[in-house]
Amino acid sequence: MQEHIVIIGNGISGVTTARHIRKLSDKKITIVSAETEYFFSRTALMYIYMGHMKFEHTQPYENWFWDKNRIDLKKGYVKSIDTNSKTLHFVKGDSLKYDKLIIATGSKPNKFGWPGQDLEGVMGMYHKQDLDNLEKHTPNNKVCKRAVIVGGGLIGIELAEMLNSRNIPVTFLVREDSFWNGVLPEGESQMINKHIKNHHIDLRLSTNLKEIKSDDNGNVKSIIIEETGEEIPCNVVGLTAGVSPNIDFIKDSEIEIGRGVKVNRYLETNIPDVYAIGDCAEQHEPIGNRRPIEAVWYTGRMMGETLAQTICENKTQYKPGHWFNSAKFLDIEYQTYGWVFAKPRENEVHFHWKHHKENICITVSYRKDTNMFLGINTFGIRMRHEIFDKWLTENRDMNYVMSYLKDANFDPEFYKAYENEILTQYNNTFNTNLAPRKKSWKRIFSKA
Repeated sequence: MQEHIVIIGNGISGVTTARHIRKLSDKKITIVSAETEYFFSRTALMYIYMGHMKFEHTQPYENWFWDKNRIDLKKGYVKSIDTNSKTLHFVKGDSLKYDKLIIATGSKPNKFGWPGQDLEGVMGMYHKQDLDNLEKHTPNNKVCKRAVIVGGGLIGIELAEMLNSRNIPVTFLVREDSFWNGVLPEGESQMINKHIKNHHIDLRLSTNLKEIKSDDNGNVKSIIIEETGEEIPCNVVGLTAGVSPNIDFIKDSEIEIGRGVKVNRYLETNIPDVYAIGDCAEQHEPIGNRRPIEAVWYTGRMMGETLAQTICENKTQYKPGHWFNSAKFLDIEYQTYGWVFAKPRENEVHFHWKHHKENICITVSYRKDTNMFLGINTFGIRMRHEIFDKWLTENRDMNYVMSYLKDANFDPEFYKAYENEILTQYNNTFNTNLAPRKKSWKRIFSKA
């Protein structure tokens, strides 16, 4: 009899797992989701709202793809899991048997018990339903006179950009004293503060939400600021104060949970034949400097590929490699490779260069004792992932990285290059006399 693999969640983690299981085997596969019928690229939701694409453009696979690859899709909310009988029970009363179960339910926006947090007009920006909700409440600046965003992470800045694109006034409440300063070093965070304000967004630092007030019809009317008691009239409140694993339906099962579903390096839970991947999975022991839970698109994809091997009798450990990520702060592109902490850790030093006029800067982290390169943040300069991955693997030192920085530049032709300026400042700062090395395509594409 065919082994039945059931995957709860049709995000990047679940769908990647299904695709790779199908490549490797003839097992029966069912994907369960309540969000949308078909997989879509979650990171592209903002571009639908901004008019750059339609929802169907965010679906990487044609609707016939699922039938052709014999991947069954079931729409519904899972109410509970009975791991003894290997059965999923749904809210509507139906059930589904599995042989192996993969939990890939992703995240949900954090709510911290604010009065009024469930009013009409309060929303996150994570699911397709959030986009629909946003379109309903913020079609233009006549319907929505002002929006308030609570929480200064990457989703918060995306939502601010979206609303800004329709000329809807935005007040942005950030509890930290500088934007994303738990992640970004001070110089970078300050630059982003200024950039947000230059886009006419009302950025309020060191500011917390106290409550959301309602009108007579249960709609958002205003918010109250904790520190001052100030009331800000608004029609919409975006809650973007981080996300948490979406695992409420698991709490009464025998599956071990912490903040997320607890897994080992093979993405196995404490229950045989039950696995967890993506934003909802929590490593028992963090991998290197990584967090136990990683709500990042590419790690979800990697977990899916890894687990598919295990499901298909090739037991494989999850090894995510060197940390990297990218984002956009309005029109400033950001990339990070390796580890650049907000404040250098013991025996770490930061070298920071910023353009005297433009919003372009880099911060490079290295070891004080050995000069070994640890990581780089770049704003406004596109860098080549493969190069930094290689340098981190080779444990290159700072002098090498700064001398060969032109190899890493991935900006289009005719863009201004800044590597000479960066190296000049580095030489002046550390009393070195390094010469910039000419870009070499042979080196760039060398596998050695």
